[in-house]
Amino acid sequence: MRKQLLLILILLSALSSVSNSQSITTKTARANLISVIDSILQTKIDKDEIPGAVIEIKKENQIIYEHSYGYAQKYDYSHRLLNPPEKMTVGHLFDIASLTKVIGTTTSIMLLVDRGLVRIEDPVYKYIKAFDTPDKREITVRNLLTHTAGLYEWYPLYYSASNKEESYNLIGKLPLMFPVGAQRRYSDLGFVILGEIVEIVSGLPLEKFEKQNIFLPLQMKNTTYNPLTTGNFKKIAATSHGNPYEKRMVYDSTLGFKIKEIDPAQWNGWRTYTLRGEVNDGNAWYSNEGISGAAGLFSTIDDLQKLVDMLINKGKTGFRQFISEKTIATFLTKDKFNNGLGWMMDSDNSFMKNGPEGTFGHTGFTGTSISVIPKYNISVILLINRQNTGLLSTGEYYNVSPIRLQVFKAILKYQKQIAEQ
Repeated sequence: MRKQLLLILILLSALSSVSNSQSITTKTARANLISVIDSILQTKIDKDEIPGAVIEIKKENQIIYEHSYGYAQKYDYSHRLLNPPEKMTVGHLFDIASLTKVIGTTTSIMLLVDRGLVRIEDPVYKYIKAFDTPDKREITVRNLLTHTAGLYEWYPLYYSASNKEESYNLIGKLPLMFPVGAQRRYSDLGFVILGEIVEIVSGLPLEKFEKQNIFLPLQMKNTTYNPLTTGNFKKIAATSHGNPYEKRMVYDSTLGFKIKEIDPAQWNGWRTYTLRGEVNDGNAWYSNEGISGAAGLFSTIDDLQKLVDMLINKGKTGFRQFISEKTIATFLTKDKFNNGLGWMMDSDNSFMKNGPEGTFGHTGFTGTSISVIPKYNISVILLINRQNTGLLSTGEYYNVSPIRLQVFKAILKYQKQIAEQ
């Protein structure tokens, strides 16, 4: 009997030793990951290539790392260093730019599809009469979600429109630039129209539909359009000093946005101050009252994580099925261009290159990004206020795609290390 007890104690001791060894290995891998992330982001801040950043990495139900770096605002409109610069925190709101397309608009369409109010293969003219023309009749909701509708990639709506109704009408009148369904050409205008569909079908303004049906149910209390007028938000990361790059898009034809029917000098409403709490995107701000299906949302990293958790959990939030698993699967299935509905899924994309099958994400012009790896139940949200450093001598903002890729690679390495235990 004593021998049996001794053997059991030896076995338990061995199992405990193995468990502790694995735990130490996991802790070491996590420590290594944090060290690499800190080095990547702090180095860029020390070099004044980016002002600040916030990151959140989550695996399964555990936040592996959440941290803020640098400054929420470092420079004023004249590019003078603030004294003192405003420190970044994980609680700062960011202008999430084109993440609006997936966080707000795509999720709204998901809900409407789930409720049987919209079908992905529906022609857009079913909802919007302006699309009932020979060139636009073939455009479907799917085409809008996958950027294959053939619409202008970008157009300065504010040269002819001063509110959302005028913007919607203008887009409906614009000719197509490419054949419907022939190629993927990323288009802001397609998501402006998706926002219009949400309003028509729901009978609510876009911002109200999203608040009532997405943000409040998911307890995303810090996600909103126009944060300066819709809440008592004190911490908001600053973005650009006016709209210098967008002005260049209108004036500089070498960027590929030459609009032949527009004289750049016919409108001069450019902002001449540092943007903080006002959406950077000109079409959203000047011609859509800060609210658009393409841009306009402000959010915090913790709020964004709540929506990502819902997606990675196949539509579940706690014990509730917020969106059906079938709808989630439909939107996160690759098309012939290797992307999902709304979400990017092409593993050749520079911010999630070589990601495992099923990886999805999106980026925003202000420096924001989300990458989700369902295979490993890992997500990474990286928010960078890159524009506050100002334009480079090339007339461009600092390219943060290499930073995103470095972070993504570090996470894949971390996963490999813990998988090899």
